[in-house]
Amino acid sequence: MAAVDAAAARRMTETLFIERSWRSPSSTRFWVLLALASVIAGAGVVADSTATVIGAMIVAPLMTPILGSALALVLADRGLVVRSVLLVVGGALTVVAIGMLLGWIVASPDAYASNSQVSARISPRLIDLLAALATGTVGAFALVRSDVSDALPGVAIAISLVPPLSVTGLLISVRRYHDATESALLFTTNVAAIIATGTTVFLCYRVRAGAHAAGITVGDLRGRSLVAVAALVLLVAAPLTAGSISVMRDRTLAADARPVAERWAAAGQWQVASVKARNGTVVVGVLGLPPHPAPTALRAALDATGMRDADLELHLVGGRTHWCPADGTTCTVRRTSRT
Repeated sequence: MAAVDAAAARRMTETLFIERSWRSPSSTRFWVLLALASVIAGAGVVADSTATVIGAMIVAPLMTPILGSALALVLADRGLVVRSVLLVVGGALTVVAIGMLLGWIVASPDAYASNSQVSARISPRLIDLLAALATGTVGAFALVRSDVSDALPGVAIAISLVPPLSVTGLLISVRRYHDATESALLFTTNVAAIIATGTTVFLCYRVRAGAHAAGITVGDLRGRSLVAVAALVLLVAAPLTAGSISVMRDRTLAADARPVAERWAAAGQWQVASVKARNGTVVVGVLGLPPHPAPTALRAALDATGMRDADLELHLVGGRTHWCPADGTTCTVRRTSRT
């Protein structure tokens, strides 16, 4: 594997390290593009528009300080590490704040319960970490090898940075705090993967030697820095593993609940529109003409088939939602879904 030469090392540092001055070209470019990407992503999520969200992914500049953190770690420059990490944290908080502002301006009547952009980012799993590791590797590789730099737009689309943060802000604005934490976990997963793979690629291409040849300050790389990077990946892997197990359980629960819900709806000549499971809660949507079927009858049917420990959220036509807790015999009416 060829080592990075002095010219490439200089190009990488100029690309990834944002200047301190707020008025510098690299700093103003970063913050302006980040603010615009946040608005685009927030608008795309609210409108449930995949094309708009993809546009925000391409515009978003968060990949720069994240890979900059990896390069600073490899160069063992503590000052650059701190500056890059602060840019990542500050940028993330900015996107969340803009998402919250958009959420307060354009409130969703169903708290984004039916929004596909939101639902796609609130159940991170191990497969997301695997995809992020692969995508981060491509991003670092494209940065090291200028002849494959055309891959960077695809990397920007594949790695989800700004949209999960926008979702976090929007969900906070409607008080869906648990789901907001899950979307923030997806962002953290991607950050950890980019730093880990970036560090690995930069070391493999001997960026330290190229930086030294270019006259760039290179410190002593300690093993504990690499251990910290590995620990970061393992730290996010733990909740992702739990999330993967939860998703599998929810799929099994939804599959078991569907025939029960269909038999219950058929008795009143209603039609089951959807049967899902979310965090151990059975979510059933039904359509039909009045009178409404009794939610307590569905609750009893689920109990009789071994789903006594699962809560029930029943959406009836007209927007009314019935909440039937596990091990209960009564249901309460809610205006919006329970999240």
